[in-house]
Amino acid sequence: MNPPQAPAEIPCDEPGLASDATIALLVGEVYECAPLEERGRVLDHLLQPLGVLSLFAVAGGLFAKLRLRGGWENFSVRPEDVRNVRASDVIALVDYVQQVSVEAVDGLAQMLAASPLMAGSAAAALLVTLLVRRARARRGRAASDRQIGNRSA
Repeated sequence: MNPPQAPAEIPCDEPGLASDATIALLVGEVYECAPLEERGRVLDHLLQPLGVLSLFAVAGGLFAKLRLRGGWENFSVRPEDVRNVRASDVIALVDYVQQVSVEAVDGLAQMLAASPLMAGSAAAALLVTLLVRRARARRGRAASDRQIGNRSA
């Protein structure tokens, strides 16, 4: 396991917001440093919005195999499966999930913030901060768009 290293500069798509690539890298770093139990929770959370066909498109189908082996109903990643998932696989998964449901990735903030096992992780704290900022900015843009739409109607 490599020691966590914070990026010197956080690339962003919008001023003050981290890019999707930065978010994916941070999730990979958090995953790599997390205890086995938390790794499973992160994977469970990220896999929720994806169907089995889309899972074949990520990390050489690794996540589809996990999902099919574990059953569809009440699916949960098993500890022995977590050991086979590398940080690079998680980064690829996050990249894909952000295209399908950015809200699912942003939901990691609540999960990580509530986890006593992740309380001491600087990478998790940074990730939570960036995800919360991004979610707030998106809600603000949506509210602004609604106001503009109401004015033109």
